[in-house]
Amino acid sequence: MPDYLLPFKSFIATAVKKIQQDSYAVGLAAGGSWASGDMDAYSDLDLVVVTSRKIAPDLHEMQQYAAKFGPMLASFRGDHVGEIRLLIVLYEVSLLHVDIKFLLPDEFHDRIEDPTILWERDQALTTIMEQSTAKYPPFDFQWAEDRFWIWAHYAAVKIGRGEFFEAIDFLAFVRNAVLGPMLHLKNSGLPRGVRRAETMFKTDELMQLRRTVATPDRATLLSSLWEVMYLYESLRDALTPHTFSKNRAAQVAVTRYLSTL
Repeated sequence: MPDYLLPFKSFIATAVKKIQQDSYAVGLAAGGSWASGDMDAYSDLDLVVVTSRKIAPDLHEMQQYAAKFGPMLASFRGDHVGEIRLLIVLYEVSLLHVDIKFLLPDEFHDRIEDPTILWERDQALTTIMEQSTAKYPPFDFQWAEDRFWIWAHYAAVKIGRGEFFEAIDFLAFVRNAVLGPMLHLKNSGLPRGVRRAETMFKTDELMQLRRTVATPDRATLLSSLWEVMYLYESLRDALTPHTFSKNRAAQVAVTRYLSTL
């Protein structure tokens, strides 16, 4: 076993021991890179705690439960990603970053992946996984097209006004919400933003993506915005079905506007 896995294994062993002492506990599972076998020294740990007693979204209850697994340095609820059942924790031992989702058994049916079951009572999690299917949220190409040219115009006017940091943040958002997911799909992956882009995307794709990253000056930002538009158009034309509806009028108008800046 690689040395970097030892802190994770030790933490999981403690978590299993503690959760077994909870009479309301139904099971404990690990998702993410633990389930996929992609763990490295910089990974976090994604745990799913399933109990018959409702814990989330009560922050105090979630923190109290998480504290059973080890001394915590800091924690907060996943409101920022729209998941109030999630607690993000930094543990003192080995500075482990652990995401813990607290679910009731019925909620375990709806999941984006099949996690590795670490412990369960009476085969409860196994039974649920046999009766249901994990579904990762699909990428909606039409959703992106309906918004992309408005977003591109928004970035252009921010550059025109001289709000360079605002424009940088917005281009980063578009990379994560649109370009990254589409590049993952092109490479037969899940549309997970720009996660592991450096190892998942081809060399030429990474070069294209690099050109969308700007510094806070007008010329670089304008160049990056052009690159964002070029990359989006090429991915859209390569990936979308024939039933897809392109907004040609908006694309032409925004392209013309950007040419005036």
